[in-house]
Amino acid sequence: MIRQRAAIIGAGTIGASWAANFLARGLDVAAYDPAPGAESFARRFVEDAWETMRKLGWVAPGASPQRLTFHADMASALASAEFVQESGPEREDLKIALFAELDALLPPDVLLASSSSGLLISRLQSRCRNPQRCVLGHPFNPPHLIPLVEVVGGAKTAPEAVAGAMDFYRQIGKQPIHIRKEVRGHVANRLQAALWREAVHLVAEGVVSVADVDAAIAFGPGLRYALMGPHLTFHLAGGEGGMTHFMAHLAPPMQSWIEDLGNPRLTPQVQQLIIDGVAEEAAGRSVAELRRWRDEKLVEILKVVGYS
Repeated sequence: MIRQRAAIIGAGTIGASWAANFLARGLDVAAYDPAPGAESFARRFVEDAWETMRKLGWVAPGASPQRLTFHADMASALASAEFVQESGPEREDLKIALFAELDALLPPDVLLASSSSGLLISRLQSRCRNPQRCVLGHPFNPPHLIPLVEVVGGAKTAPEAVAGAMDFYRQIGKQPIHIRKEVRGHVANRLQAALWREAVHLVAEGVVSVADVDAAIAFGPGLRYALMGPHLTFHLAGGEGGMTHFMAHLAPPMQSWIEDLGNPRLTPQVQQLIIDGVAEEAAGRSVAELRRWRDEKLVEILKVVGYS
């Protein structure tokens, strides 16, 4: 099913980025966010993102930022929606209430997805009359550039809803993955957390500086991870024998490294150590400057890997 009209509920950084993605792929987008200045922020975000997406060849014929409409109430934003992406604050109580309200306003066949980065969809759908259409569609920031979307169904989600969400995200140029079992933080954030845990441990133990642990990723495995994940990377590390050879010869030392990994606590002292190290590494560059640099490089990487 090709969907042409989407609604964005919550138009902050994530919601506005979703709106840019939807619009560039030729959808009509209706948005609702009660926060003061939300409309001007979202429209400015879309305008700023447009040229970047055009450079990537992601702007479909007929697509336009002018196809974004902002609404004073949620019901009017949802009136003709064929897909709803919720990107409100990351609070379970708020999202449970919001999902119940959205569910009551929508026809039962309209898919309802949450951008939540760590909450469980089974909890969010708990007060819905039509929980079978609720899914989690967690993007990676910024959604208009990073292809990944994690799709998770809850205890009462219909398999057809998961399949429909996967199809919709593919329609708008994303790379959806189906997470088959709910876990806190989903998959990509847990992988990030595992890596950061060891990065914090190494800094806290005085093994390496913040800048050097970042360099160890950015100029090492991070370059490979732009092309393939850890399993396929280690398959190549096994040479002609692939993963079979890797397991036979490198599993024992790998196991010893796994067992030696740290389990740091983010005490006030460790937090300050990381904060000071990041400030030194940033070398006076503002968050906005770093974000622009990151996005420019992301565009170049996406072009290199041929993602479209």
